[in-house]
Amino acid sequence: MMLRRRFHSVPLTAIRASEVTEWPSEFLGLRTGLNIPGRRRLGTYRHPNGTRRLVAMKAGEPVLRNRLADIPESGGFDEPLISTPNAAEVEAELRG
Repeated sequence: MMLRRRFHSVPLTAIRASEVTEWPSEFLGLRTGLNIPGRRRLGTYRHPNGTRRLVAMKAGEPVLRNRLADIPESGGFDEPLISTPNAAEVEAELRG
């Protein structure tokens, strides 16, 4: 509900780069959604430089950051940031 969508998928061909990071301290952009400082971020963020991010992060879990191609199949987002305990395994599978 906070993401304004029930489901979002991105084709593997839209992923240009991926990395596993910790909780980002950078300014993600102007938020629509939920932000509990240092604990949870859930929503969409638009950075002043135009980058649109789909964010679902939980403190204490690694974050998988994907950079997407600018194509309609990416759903209008440039970077999804998703926290998951198995982020390293997911990233390894994306790299093939």
